Amino acid sequence: MPNILPVSDLRNYNEVLKNCSIGEPVFLTKNGRGKYVVMDIEDYERDRMEKKLLLSLQEAENSVKDESAWMTLDELKENVGV
Repeated sequence: MPNILPVSDLRNYNEVLKNCSIGEPVFLTKNGRGKYVVMDIEDYERDRMEKKLLLSLQEAENSVKDESAWMTLDELKENVGV
């Protein structure tokens, strides 16, 4: 179950941080609507790395679709020195 707290609870931020653990961010609301997320640094870094990986995979997929960038077998052999 997600941890949802009003942003006013940040006055006692130690309690908010106690609710924040790996894999379980704390969602902060303002006027009853989602506004902020407090998350463990390991989760944040993992999310950033996943995003970077997904962008790299998307770039690779796009370059595969561009057949003009493909090499012939002879060009590949020449590039790797075979």
